[in-house]
Amino acid sequence: MQENQNPQAEEVLAQNDAAAAEAATAVEQTPEQHIAALEAEVMQWKDQCLRAKAETENMRRRAAEDVVNAQKFAVQKFASELLAVKDSLEMALLDQSGQFENLKFGVDLTLKQLVSAFEKGQISEINPLGDKLDPHKHQAISQEESDAEAGTVLRVMQKGYLLADRTLRPAMVVVAKPKA
Repeated sequence: MQENQNPQAEEVLAQNDAAAAEAATAVEQTPEQHIAALEAEVMQWKDQCLRAKAETENMRRRAAEDVVNAQKFAVQKFASELLAVKDSLEMALLDQSGQFENLKFGVDLTLKQLVSAFEKGQISEINPLGDKLDPHKHQAISQEESDAEAGTVLRVMQKGYLLADRTLRPAMVVVAKPKA
């Protein structure tokens, strides 16, 4: 006997055999039994669908709550760092000793606390002295004639700050213009 060399034909025969077995099983059942089995299967699929829908809705709700909490409490770590700075400033104001050197030392320590809080909060200074004017990080408030190249920052009137890589406040600067 020759073996069938066609895999598609074998697949069709296998499907026909499976369908015949299913039909034989269905013939053994009464129509009422068959309907009851189908209704049970429908109920099972409906239950699975409802569970999947509920799980999806719960995930969406939890994700929305996480976003709200992230926005609400995003500055919590930074704010807790600033509390030490506030405490130090209040203690300095309460000092009645009148010793200028002690006050200066305390203010210096407070500044170091603030710089540390800024570093932890990813806030860094923009100090562009001698750099070319960058309109994304600098705000030119005036121009002065100078031997320096036009558009070079000559003086920083107010430091600017970056939050991570985004400009929090541009540096206010005086830039060079060519001599007339």
